[in-house]
Amino acid sequence: MADLNSDIRLAIGTGKVALGAGESMRAISGNTAKLVIVSEVGRSGSSADIEHACAVAGIRLMKFKGNSMELGTVCGKPHSVSSLAVIDAGNSKILENEYKG
Repeated sequence: MADLNSDIRLAIGTGKVALGAGESMRAISGNTAKLVIVSEVGRSGSSADIEHACAVAGIRLMKFKGNSMELGTVCGKPHSVSSLAVIDAGNSKILENEYKG
């Protein structure tokens, strides 16, 4: 089974990823996002906006099983990350794999 955390780290290291709600929305509206991941715990109003924008644009949305601090840690950042948009997966298989909670 694929590991979402490892694939996120690999996509960040070898591909192109937009971190944060604002950058994710820019990638969605610019039609460059291929996948958007939002933290599931402690979701804010921006998460609802991102979810709606993904639905309208036909972009796959995935929910990270954790809070924004945990997602930030997975991304290698010392701060919270509420969402991220995968623009280029790099060596990661994040766009191809299915993940189970």
